[in-house]
Amino acid sequence: MSETEANTAGSERGRPRPARRRILEAAARRFYADGVAATGIDTITAEAGVAKMSLYNNFSSKSDLVRSYLDARHEEWLGLYRARLEHADGAREGVLAVFDAYADHAAFAYTHGFRGCGLLNAAAELPAGDEGRSVVRAHKEEVELLIAGHLEELLPGRPDEARTTAEHLAFLLEGAMARAGLEGDGERLSHARAMAAALLDRL
Repeated sequence: MSETEANTAGSERGRPRPARRRILEAAARRFYADGVAATGIDTITAEAGVAKMSLYNNFSSKSDLVRSYLDARHEEWLGLYRARLEHADGAREGVLAVFDAYADHAAFAYTHGFRGCGLLNAAAELPAGDEGRSVVRAHKEEVELLIAGHLEELLPGRPDEARTTAEHLAFLLEGAMARAGLEGDGERLSHARAMAAALLDRL
């Protein structure tokens, strides 16, 4: 969940947000800004304005909260992608909608600026075999499959080329995200989108 949404959501029609939502929003801000390991339960509950017992009434453990954060971030990205896809004209634009959704995520207002993919950042802190890493892997696989789906439409009768090109574009996207995170802005994503567009035009 982005800080923009979390900070602007506030109270809906004067009603306070449920404790679970406040906790998840606070965790999203702190996990992204400070990292999963560096963010304790006390920090999250203080920022959410809830008692520690409230957190454990909604999440069985910190690991459960981390998984919920990762699931929410995945769903948030899918929402951005679907919004872009509504305005995409054809398969070529569908591929570029994936790049645009990542750029939209990079453009959110973050406490300490853009730090790259929040899912990969979290996965890097989790031990091998952790369920959270499986959530991140599934997200990345789904992104590549979305690209592949558009390419199969763009390249009818050429399924192998569609899959290979989808992997190529997924690597381009992830590399751009890594560099953008290090540099603190989305410029590399703009470059990656332009490279992807040029590659698509040569197919």
